[in-house]
Amino acid sequence: MSPPLLKLGAVLSTLAMISNWMSQTLPSLVGLNTTSLSMPDTLTQISPKEGWQVYSSAQDPDGRCICTVVAPEQNLCSRDAKSRQLRQLLEKVQNMSQSIEVLNLRTQRDFQYVLKMETQMKELKAKFRQIEDDRKTLMTKHFQELKEKMDELLPLIPVLEQYKTDAKLITQFKEEIRNLSAVLTGIQEEIGAYDYEELHQRVLSLETRLRDCMKKLTCGKLMKITGPITVKTSGTRFGAWMTDPLASEKNNRVWYMDSYTNNKIVREYKSIADFVSGAESRTYNLPFKWAGTNHVVYNGSLYFNKYQSNIIIKYSLDLGRVLAQRSLEYAGFHNVYPYTWGGFSDIDLMADEIGLWAVYATNQNAGNIVISQLNQDTLEVMKSWSTGYPKRSAGESFMICGTLYVTNSHLTGAKVYYSYSTKTSTYEYTDIPFHNQYFHISMLDYNARDRALYAWNNGHQVLFNVTLFHIIKTEDDT
Repeated sequence: MSPPLLKLGAVLSTLAMISNWMSQTLPSLVGLNTTSLSMPDTLTQISPKEGWQVYSSAQDPDGRCICTVVAPEQNLCSRDAKSRQLRQLLEKVQNMSQSIEVLNLRTQRDFQYVLKMETQMKELKAKFRQIEDDRKTLMTKHFQELKEKMDELLPLIPVLEQYKTDAKLITQFKEEIRNLSAVLTGIQEEIGAYDYEELHQRVLSLETRLRDCMKKLTCGKLMKITGPITVKTSGTRFGAWMTDPLASEKNNRVWYMDSYTNNKIVREYKSIADFVSGAESRTYNLPFKWAGTNHVVYNGSLYFNKYQSNIIIKYSLDLGRVLAQRSLEYAGFHNVYPYTWGGFSDIDLMADEIGLWAVYATNQNAGNIVISQLNQDTLEVMKSWSTGYPKRSAGESFMICGTLYVTNSHLTGAKVYYSYSTKTSTYEYTDIPFHNQYFHISMLDYNARDRALYAWNNGHQVLFNVTLFHIIKTEDDT
């Protein structure tokens, strides 16, 4: 055998083996359960679309191997098992897409139906609410009269309870009255009945003794200051307001003088209530401007310091004219010896249980406070006391029972720091605090009738209560 034929036979033999392996192995590789074809010696018709197939194999007389094979068509991928499997998957996907489309159409239709049902449900809910409201309305109409009757009966419950309580109290009162009557009867039997006239005289004697005791209580030593009570808020930071300590109990007129200078208008109010409400009863136009805020109304007249002078003016509030005026000899004026806050407060006029007073300073007393008792009619100085307390170091001062009390400041933290008794001509340092609520005091005067301090506290009209220590002397005391 020639070498070329041997080579061709070897190639054909190899192709036959490859074809046989492919026909048996490829179906299992692609997952197709097909069986191998057994090739008989005779010709078997094979479709060329099924892949490489051996048609026949034989050996020629020369001993050469002759194989007849059928080659597949060129479009092998479209016919193999993988392609069929992919095609089947594609068909399934297409089927699923169609099913999803159908489901989508149904969902859209159901969604529209749900929307329609939702609208109907809302309408139905509204109808139910309306029915419920109508039912409540009908019930309200039906039971309104019954409710009104019940409302009328409800107040009777506490009344009945009170009746029960009152009944118990009445029973107790009856029992106590019986017991008291029995006690009184026993006492009367033991001591006998007093004569009415005798009892009446004893009561009158007791009243007289109480009045005498009250008179002795009018004066005392300052122990405490409480408050303040804010009566009104009005005016500027500086001013004065006052009542007459010698007025009758029915006369509660209030006088109001705003500012410490450049003013002549005095406003009068019939009562504290009118003062608070601003209902003026009368206005006075003084013939002179006043200086400072330390004025005083005493026994129906206004006493004030004439502006830019040491002259004291007595002005009758009933007559509306000046009754007297007098210079206070050697007294400093026009901010020569004012209080700590200034404001032309050199001369301070005040009154207490004893009478009318003037507090000021002189060069002769080295700028220290001088106390003078004045005649209320003529304004003459009846007696004077020279103290050692500098006038410029005093915040304010006031008289109680002939004793001058001096504060150490007009600002927060002020207290009564110094006192001078005109009765004993002695002084002492004290420590009596009080609440400077609005931080700046420009007037502080004692009213003996009200037993209170009137103050002008930074545009607020306030009252302080005072506590006095009384020493009562009886007829047995020597």
